[in-house]
Amino acid sequence: MLRRLSNILALGVKELYSIRADPVMLVLIIYTFSYAVYAVATGAKLEVDNASVAIVDEDHSEVSRRIKEAILPPFFRKPQEISASEIGPAMDANRFIFVIEIPPKFEKDLLANRRPSVQVNADATAVAIAGNGVGTLQQIIGQQVLSYVHHVGGAADLPVNFVVRIMFNPNLKSEWFTSVMQIINNITMLSVILTGAALIREREHGTIEHLLAMPVTPNDVMLAKIWANGLIIVVAAVASMLVMVQLVLQVPIAGSLWLFLAGALLYLFSVTALGILIATFTTSMAQFGLLCIPILVILQLLSGSSTPIETMPEWLQNVMQLAPTTHFVSFAQAVLYRGAGLDIVWPQLLAMTVISGVIFTISGLRFRRTLVSSQ
Repeated sequence: MLRRLSNILALGVKELYSIRADPVMLVLIIYTFSYAVYAVATGAKLEVDNASVAIVDEDHSEVSRRIKEAILPPFFRKPQEISASEIGPAMDANRFIFVIEIPPKFEKDLLANRRPSVQVNADATAVAIAGNGVGTLQQIIGQQVLSYVHHVGGAADLPVNFVVRIMFNPNLKSEWFTSVMQIINNITMLSVILTGAALIREREHGTIEHLLAMPVTPNDVMLAKIWANGLIIVVAAVASMLVMVQLVLQVPIAGSLWLFLAGALLYLFSVTALGILIATFTTSMAQFGLLCIPILVILQLLSGSSTPIETMPEWLQNVMQLAPTTHFVSFAQAVLYRGAGLDIVWPQLLAMTVISGVIFTISGLRFRRTLVSSQ
């Protein structure tokens, strides 16, 4: 047993030396867990920020002026006043995301309690901004109307008093979500690529046969590649979490980083084994890359890191329960965002353990079959 562990350790150290000798791979790892995290967190925003607005004021009243002056940065740019005939051409030319149309006699109808309408046109090609921005504009317009009616002595009370409490992200900053999810996506991507590329590199250089001439088994070779590549990725991920997420982006981490690290190690075992499994179906690096693309895209889009898994069809939700990424995303969100402990996230850890064992077993069988067919 000690001899086998010594062999796995030696093979893993050899793998670390080979990665150190590959400057392109080192640059990729550093870039993926540094600038790529920062760029996605600060650039791919889901909330309304600096959105262009135009206003068609056909009333030119006190209340319409209040509405116009209430639309302020940083959510919106200063509104530009246009005519009704310019709405279509302006939105066709992508000049504005939102156009607010205030009808004639709006103030008069408002004071007469005729319930006049304000139309908000939104460019839904920017889906997230359009949806969030319409809600924000409705709130701004509603507040200004109520304030004005109250100012002139009308009834301005709503029948219900709403109290909203935003939990886990009180300022609704998208970088709090996207930064951590980008690290998770990068863990998945590099775990698959590094281990699969390492196996193909051994095959292309003809060194895989040399390894098997040594007193090691195919499982020993797999375990060595898993621990070596997994070590690099988990060190880079933790460093990114501490430096890029907490220090640079100022995103607070609610839960235990040690618990997250334990879950990440368990997840790494499954996705690195998945990389080896994919590599056994390919004969070159080009084929491996082409096969990885659809798998990684599906894992990223349907695991809950980009959109809530609850919004998917029920049959697809059940299918994605077979993927380790789904459980890791749920685990990471619970630990890092909500401060959950082991008593809450143990089902996700158990699921990742079972899935890891299944993937490793299938990978081992495929790896042995590939070696036999190549001899």
